[in-house]
Amino acid sequence: MEDARLLDTFAADYARLRDVAARDLAAAVPTCPGWTVADLVRHVAQVYLHKAETMRLGHWPEPWPPAGLGDEESIALLVRSHDELIAQFAAHEPTDPALTWHPPEQTVRFWIRRMAQETVIHRVDAELALGEPVTPIPDDLAVDGIDELLQVFLLYDEEAWDEEFAPVLAKSPGHQVAVRVPGAEWLIETEPEAVAVTTAFGAAIEHLDETHIDATITGPPAAVFRRLWNRGGDPVTESGDQAALTELRALLTAATQ
Repeated sequence: MEDARLLDTFAADYARLRDVAARDLAAAVPTCPGWTVADLVRHVAQVYLHKAETMRLGHWPEPWPPAGLGDEESIALLVRSHDELIAQFAAHEPTDPALTWHPPEQTVRFWIRRMAQETVIHRVDAELALGEPVTPIPDDLAVDGIDELLQVFLLYDEEAWDEEFAPVLAKSPGHQVAVRVPGAEWLIETEPEAVAVTTAFGAAIEHLDETHIDATITGPPAAVFRRLWNRGGDPVTESGDQAALTELRALLTAATQ
């Protein structure tokens, strides 16, 4: 997605999160067990503030979190943190260097994308907590979110923290799972010590052999995005080997916990 488009979706999802959350900070968040809406808001606020400070300083802020955050009212902290984050985005070009936790991507652009995706997921969490209608997730944002989840979280995290994935992969006989939405598809290949992810947009994956696919997940982008993030939503079609699907769900849990 273009940076300007990501910033536009970020703005809309932030506003929706802020407005919905303010209606009942004490409500339980079913998709984040043990959290109230206040906890959700404070989590998002601290994420925003941490990224703003990282871009401002050029290094990870220490100590973290800073003293006094616990004294701020939740919505006020969210608003302040958002404003500081937006100020840092405005002060930089997307291509400017920025420290991130993903070695291949060390630019402000990484944080623009990450904060847009962080916000849409937690906006959905707030809506589900309050029993509000879930605002539709645009197709382009959902496709980008699926790609980030699989290519950045799953693929990178497995390489960087293989011990977190070992209990799942050690039992794997090796699987191939295809995730498909209109205009894009991903192939996740597992073996006892590794995960590989291949992406194709607007075309089929070149080396994909349908006879070797163990399972598929297909549906509209927003539905698949929410399914992979375990955020409910409209049904998607899951077919094939249930063990392969269960393995993928366990790997995604390890990647996002």
